[in-house]
Parts: sequence; structure tokens; C-alpha cells
Amino acid sequence: MKLKMRQTLIGLLFITVLAGCGRVGTNQLVEGKVNVVTSFYPIYEFASAIGGENANVINLLPTGVEPHEWTPRSNDIITASKAQLFFYNGAGLEGWVPSFLKGLSQDSKVKTVEVSKGISLIEAGDEADGHDHSAEASSNSEPAAHKSDPHTWVSPKSAMQIAKNIKDSYVQVDPAHSADYESRYEKLADQLNKLDAKFTSELAKTSKKEIVVSHQAFGYLCRDYGLTQHAIMGLSPDAEPRAQDIIELSKVVKQENIKYIFFEELVSDKLARTLAGETGVQTLVLNPVEGLTKQEEQNKDNYFTLMEKNLQNLILALQ
Repeated sequence: MKLKMRQTLIGLLFITVLAGCGRVGTNQLVEGKVNVVTSFYPIYEFASAIGGENANVINLLPTGVEPHEWTPRSNDIITASKAQLFFYNGAGLEGWVPSFLKGLSQDSKVKTVEVSKGISLIEAGDEADGHDHSAEASSNSEPAAHKSDPHTWVSPKSAMQIAKNIKDSYVQVDPAHSADYESRYEKLADQLNKLDAKFTSELAKTSKKEIVVSHQAFGYLCRDYGLTQHAIMGLSPDAEPRAQDIIELSKVVKQENIKYIFFEELVSDKLARTLAGETGVQTLVLNPVEGLTKQEEQNKDNYFTLMEKNLQNLILALQ
């Protein structure tokens, strides 16, 4: 443990030293626009939609990378130091943010915004029905950093608050174009409202309400649309469940007559497929929209297309 801590401190020191060396980042800042740095994909999409032609939005997280374990490079700190806005989710998702902010240059004017502010957070172990349904709940391998469920954006209801926080931040740093930001925000909010209404009406019709997922990323979705998740892994997708947890989940699958185990594109599907094989059920994708795969990027997928696919898969699984 001491060795790991020491390596982490050395790594952070290395980042800070490099940040002071003035290396030029690959992400280009644009003069005359509000330069925005975002921590991962959904925030990038919403910031781009609301910022429009008035903003230059740079996403730190590369395509195909899962955000829980990613850490920024020295160039990312340099870019953020020169930007006007830095948007991150918060709620424990980006454990690197405190060190990142300390590494910003002393003359930086960047406004940092935790876009999940205002959302009623789900505490770890506090699911929609007041119980923790992750197989991981009874093991000790869940990282201590996750005190809250950070997956706020996975529910269109919560995503509306994220979009509002982003819009308000644009208006604060660039009041001259506030009407433009308000107009684009209204379009995005309308899309989110329609998506929310569709999730509400379609999921109200399903006879089943229990889902089994690979990673405990759907707490807000379940809370807002009357579902219950049973997760193979906890809030971090790299936490390994115990054998007895898998046995317990197998019982749930049989008792609840569950036909599909959900897995994710950016996380290994090994455990989901193992559980599906043991219980004689099929697998389906339920996407937490933490980032795009290269294929999804090529397909021009976005938050809305992926959430629509999620809804269709939920309807199929909950029949």
C-alpha cells in the first residue's frame, strides 16, 4: 500500500513538473471563442450542443477509454489552464480532479464547474428501493473514493440538470452571447424532456422491473423509472465480485425469471457472459454512455441514439 501511494505521489509530482515546462498540447485552443475542457464524453456532447459556434470544446478522455481509471496527461493540465471553462461530473467519478486543479498554472482564469451539482445523489449502497443490489456490496474491494453513485447522466432526468449547469456557466463567462446559449440549451432540454417522457411511458408498461447489469451504473435510471438493478460489479467496473456473490445473483436471475444479463461496450463482458451461461439466459448491451467506442464514433452515435438503444433493450428484457 505504501509503495502504491508513493508511486501515485511521484506520478502526480511528475505531472506537475511537466505542466510547468510549457509543452504545447495536441488539443488546440481557439482565440475568439470560449475554450472549454470536459472530463468525459456526455459532458462534451452537452457542452458542444449548448456552446455551438461560440465555443471550442475539448474532451480529455480519448475514444474507447472507460473513465473510471483514466488519468490526465501533463498536456491536459496546460490546455485546461488556458481555457475559460473546465466541466467535470464530480460525485466521485474523476478521482484525479483535485490533483489536476492543483496543477493548473497560477495565473489560470479557468472556471471549474462540477456539473452534477443540484442532482439528488444516490449514496453508495442506497438504491432506488433503499437496498444495495450490487454483488460487490458485501465485499471489501469497492474503492473508498466512491461515497456516492457518480453515474448521474445515465438518467435523462438528471441529464437535464447537467445541461442547465453547463448553460448557466456559459452565460456567466460569456454574457454577450447569453441569448445564443439559452436558445441552444432550450433545444437540448426539449430533446432530453422528450427522451425522459419516452422512458417514463415505455418502462411503465413493462411487466418486469428487475435488471441484472455488469457494473452498478444504472442507479439513477432505475430510481427515475421504477426499476431495480442487480450488479455483478460495484460502482467501479474493475472491482471483482466473490464467487458467492455470483451464486446469489444466479438465484436472483432464476427467481425473477430474468431472460437477459446486460453488459457494456467499454467494460469486459466476461463476467456477464459467465453468469448468462450458468443461468441459461442471453446477454444484451445496456450502455452507461461513459464514452464512445471507435465503432460508435464512426456510426455517428451520440447520447440520444445510445439512450434510445438502451430503452429498446430494456423493453425487450423486461417483457
